[in-house]
Amino acid sequence: MSDTIAAIATGAQVAAIGIVRLSGELAIPAVDRLFHPASGKSMAQYEDRKLVYGALCSVNGELLDMCLCTISRAPNSYTGEDTAELQCHGSPVLLREVLDELFRLGLRQARAGEFTKRAFLNGRMELCSAEAVADIIDAETAQAARNAAGQLSGAISKKTEAIYSSLADISAHYHAVLDYPDEDIEDFRLEEYVGTLKDAQTRLEALIATFRRGRLMTAGIPAAIVGAPNAGKSSLLNALLGYERAIVTDIPGTTRDTIEEKLLLGGLLLRLTDTAGIHKAEDMVERLGIERSRSALENAELAIAVVDGSRELSDEDREVIKAAERAPHGLLVISKADLFEAPPSIDTKLCTLTLSAMTGEGLDKLGNAVEEMFPMPPVPAGEIITNSRQAEAIEAALEHIRAALCAMENGATPDIVLTESEGAMSALGELSGHTVREDVTERIFGRFCVGK
Repeated sequence: MSDTIAAIATGAQVAAIGIVRLSGELAIPAVDRLFHPASGKSMAQYEDRKLVYGALCSVNGELLDMCLCTISRAPNSYTGEDTAELQCHGSPVLLREVLDELFRLGLRQARAGEFTKRAFLNGRMELCSAEAVADIIDAETAQAARNAAGQLSGAISKKTEAIYSSLADISAHYHAVLDYPDEDIEDFRLEEYVGTLKDAQTRLEALIATFRRGRLMTAGIPAAIVGAPNAGKSSLLNALLGYERAIVTDIPGTTRDTIEEKLLLGGLLLRLTDTAGIHKAEDMVERLGIERSRSALENAELAIAVVDGSRELSDEDREVIKAAERAPHGLLVISKADLFEAPPSIDTKLCTLTLSAMTGEGLDKLGNAVEEMFPMPPVPAGEIITNSRQAEAIEAALEHIRAALCAMENGATPDIVLTESEGAMSALGELSGHTVREDVTERIFGRFCVGK
């Protein structure tokens, strides 16, 4: 990390403000070559984190922009190195020109996630917090953003570090007695640490229990709208999206393929699939569409069965309802409420709602019902596991703890129990980044955007 990096930290589109970020030994000397404060001083003469107004020029002295600049010196910066930011007008052409001038001074283009990677390698943040940076950027719901912000502040690290520390105490005591038999050290008794291991097990189980909901929170809930032809599925999709995404006609079988869209419903992110009407079809293309409908339903976390309330319930409607009942979560929507006075009575265990995609009546109730089906875990924001890598590390630590407790119950010798306990510590080290492999580090930061 001896070289100095630079990157555009804002988007590629035209904006009011565009930021060029620098980190490394040449960061402050480089801005002093290009940026000339209106005060006549150099940036090196200013204190950290002070916004300074001045002229930004090329290496040859040609004026590029009138902008702001700020610096932060190591180790008290985001990356732990000397850093600088040029806050320019947000022309992509101008920002590219600024980068080119910096490259002429010996800086190089930062790779994806390299600023945050340097922050991690320089001890400025734990790995969970570093991953939370990307999660905040990628967040598509307020829930996901709040949870990522909590992880950025170290919520996960604080919980796992406490477990790691308690396990380290067991290991330290055991090795102290083993290595220094002549010292006045209290005898090591495994039974004294049963409570510690059980407490670690309870805490890790509580953490991993949040993962299923956390994964749905960030990736979105796979949901399928299913029903017989002309039940009102595509009209419902269009109403939820707020625009005409699917073609709607009175002709049965208009939708012949699945249509997938992301949308927010009840504050939750849904990966919603509108499917072809489920019925007996002779047309080969239509049959393929129906097969895809069944596949979407089988893979859905949420099935929204739609029946036309203005007509008699058909065998196809009953088949759809039964299929939705087999899904992990299911709703029955009686559609076209604007065409009838009272909804038909349907015997089903599904939560049943009546709505009209035409008038919007009942759409709010649909959002409320979905939200009730997927409640947030009763833990503070930041303590919901959303990352598969983190979940795998917690699972591995938990398996080692369970093995240690099982060994104790079976009368195993202390060294066997300690081996499992230290295995749990190693897994938790992977979680925090203390023992993470280089290839894992590269994979983690590879998902970041350039300039972050």
